[in-house]
Amino acid sequence: MHPTTPAQPFDGSHDREIESLAEFDEVVATHGTLSHFRVQSVDLTARTDALLALDTSGAVFLGCPMEPAAATKSRASGALVFPPVPGLSFDPYRGFVYSPDELFASLDEGYEATPDALTYAWFQRTKADGDIFGSMLRSIHDDAVSDALDELLVGERVVGVMGGHAMARGTEAYAGAARLGRALARSGLMVATGGGPGAMEAANLGAYAAPFDGAMLTDALRLLAKAPKFTPSITDWAKAAFEVRAAWPGGGPSVGIPTWFYGHEPPNPFAAHLAKYFSNATREDGLLARCTAGVVFLPGAAGTVQEIFDNATPNYYGSRGEPTPMVLVDREHWTQRLPAWPLLRSLARERSMESRIALVDRIEEAPEALKRLGG
Repeated sequence: MHPTTPAQPFDGSHDREIESLAEFDEVVATHGTLSHFRVQSVDLTARTDALLALDTSGAVFLGCPMEPAAATKSRASGALVFPPVPGLSFDPYRGFVYSPDELFASLDEGYEATPDALTYAWFQRTKADGDIFGSMLRSIHDDAVSDALDELLVGERVVGVMGGHAMARGTEAYAGAARLGRALARSGLMVATGGGPGAMEAANLGAYAAPFDGAMLTDALRLLAKAPKFTPSITDWAKAAFEVRAAWPGGGPSVGIPTWFYGHEPPNPFAAHLAKYFSNATREDGLLARCTAGVVFLPGAAGTVQEIFDNATPNYYGSRGEPTPMVLVDREHWTQRLPAWPLLRSLARERSMESRIALVDRIEEAPEALKRLGG
């Protein structure tokens, strides 16, 4: 971290964000001031002496536990102190995206006991009562997650894999999506999905399998097939995934971007980084906007169709710069069952995006098509 000179006004850059105790100690040792820094969700109860001694003018403390004397002094010195919100199953001020272990903590007691399930239950209660405090917490949380996701993906070439949640473990379609994720990860791309079950999980699983030999993925697919879907038991479905992770620790990284808006669908445990949102609109737009190396669209239903045209719109208008590659997989699905391809091709005609779209028959063709289109 390379903060600007403390005497300068806060410029909104990530350089002034402190998101861990290690970063806090580094700033204190290097600069001897907290003036105009933003401290996110760091437990400062053991740093009272520093808080009492240092200049905190213009600082903002977001959900940082601290001793009353430190909080009082910081406020008196011109800092804004937003205390932690008690009784929540999530941290609205969090500085990092989620991990599977965090969202699935207490899985041994059943999925209903996990932070993921408890947060969905909170969302169901608060979205119905119209309480502005609840909506404010959701907004702050989602903005913090977006900020953390941007920091995570700096320098990464991100490829999206979109597809339906209904794709079952144990099917050839699921295995194909996993092989796709593995191939994309091995080519140096960061795989990003909607973070849920089905095709999304399969692509994240493939990225997780990228560092291992081919036998690992074959064996993992066999283990997962014993719990094909997240219904009727999310607990059994999730435990099968954690069994795979335990058998092959240290898998490759990928990103999942799920939402509590569809909270009946759990996040999948194979994405190392889970940026989970309350707002589905923010989640959808953010997911596609971050897929700078293009998007592969596997067969899906309404949600995947929406994602195709959510991605096509900025490509059509050039609102995000040069169009990014779009590869649709399964000719029959996208021309007969849900004929999105003819409309997409008509939209692209005589525009710069025309050379950035492709339709392929088989999933094995997608990586080469993506490469051909410039992804």
